[in-house]
Amino acid sequence: MQRLSGLDSLFVSLESPTNLFQVGAITVLDPATAPPGSPPPHEALRQVIESRLHLLSPFRRRLVEVPAGLDHPRWVEDRRPDLSRHVRRGALPSPGGESELTTFAADVLSRPLDRTRPLWEIHVVEGLEGNLVAGVAKLHHSAIDGIAGTEVTGLLMDLTPEVARVEPPSEEEKTLEEPPSPMSLLIGSVPSAWRRSLPTVKTLAHLVTASGRIRRRNRELDTLTPPAPFQCPRTSLSSKLGTRRIVGLAQVDRDDVEKVRSATGATVNDIVLALTGAALREHLDDACELPAEPLSAFVPISVRGESDTLDTGVNRLSGMLVSLATSVSDPIVRLLAVSESARSAKDQDRMLGPDVFSSLADLAVPALLGPGGRLSRAVGLTTRRPPFSVVVSGFPGPRFPLYCAGAELVAYHPFGPIIDGSALNVTAMSYRDRIGFGLLADGEALTNVDVLARRIPEAMRELTKAIDSDRRRARRRSAKKGEQSSTRITS
Repeated sequence: MQRLSGLDSLFVSLESPTNLFQVGAITVLDPATAPPGSPPPHEALRQVIESRLHLLSPFRRRLVEVPAGLDHPRWVEDRRPDLSRHVRRGALPSPGGESELTTFAADVLSRPLDRTRPLWEIHVVEGLEGNLVAGVAKLHHSAIDGIAGTEVTGLLMDLTPEVARVEPPSEEEKTLEEPPSPMSLLIGSVPSAWRRSLPTVKTLAHLVTASGRIRRRNRELDTLTPPAPFQCPRTSLSSKLGTRRIVGLAQVDRDDVEKVRSATGATVNDIVLALTGAALREHLDDACELPAEPLSAFVPISVRGESDTLDTGVNRLSGMLVSLATSVSDPIVRLLAVSESARSAKDQDRMLGPDVFSSLADLAVPALLGPGGRLSRAVGLTTRRPPFSVVVSGFPGPRFPLYCAGAELVAYHPFGPIIDGSALNVTAMSYRDRIGFGLLADGEALTNVDVLARRIPEAMRELTKAIDSDRRRARRRSAKKGEQSSTRITS
């Protein structure tokens, strides 16, 4: 049995029928690479998961909540989950294109997970054009974060079409764990509350001190201050969520991103943010609701250390607010503004320290968070004054091909959750020579997320075109100076 960390518990306590704290992914696979005689894709995946289940702790854990929410819930081992309820078979209507796939994925991501079972599902979807197969996965955010998600993906994948054999579980790992009784959970919550109090007091004192240092630093260095929470302009994305989700997919070439990175000094994440800002700028401008003030993005930051594993707590996160510079029309100037805002936000995050979020979340037990979340949604606290405009995150992936149950991984698109006041999440992950974007949005707040998704590669083309134009102008200026210098020498 394992107690959830404060951040893990936060995603459980604040969940509602409309605010689902789930992460997910669409994987596109080519089963033609599987060895001859391989079982059908859904059965092949089930066999891989079954053989590696002892390595996949998020797939085995079941949630047990403490009575009255007096302490954070516990994970208990369910070492023999019914995989037929977690690995499901689906099919797309003809022609099985991107539109049909995103509709299927949106339906999956619109429904909450069953809390009486381990909190994950993988749908193996057949009928995709080109004889491809898709995997639509969703897991609860309390059980996995972005970095842990890449670890789980790695455990399910192989480096060749041959499915690698793994060592079977030991006899000790096969032993079933008895779930705790309600009384034992109540008794255990008392010392747990005492252990949390002193570190939290220290964290609050550190937060006050660090905030003062940040304000003094910004005044002295005249640094671009990152956006403040609850200060972003309201748009159609600042709405209260419904229960329907919609999904958009996009890809950009990794070489194009590298060209922009080397020309500007921006990071890959800066470019992901700038592309998101450019797409939103065009989208809101077309809808005649582009605000004069720039939109802001909440960017999760993993603070997972080398010793942290899937068994030592899931969400090791900090975060920062970054301007998307949507008020800037020039693509290069916009990227540089985003990059400077992100750099300043990272400096502030380092001054605050990596454990501020987790320490504060540890104090907020479900008995407080549950009613607080319901009250916030009832009065529309985050929709009247949204804390930020959109959530944007990115993760690095491998440059080499991966295989799942013998099928080659062709494309990968990750997804993160949305909340009231921020009805869009944009998540990106690199794989081989592409970066795949997954857009998840509320179906009422953003009815045409597919159009928004198409604007991301368009923004990439606009940015690379601007970089090429700048380089040509620089070469012409250099050549002109050389001619003038030659003329002076001759004279």
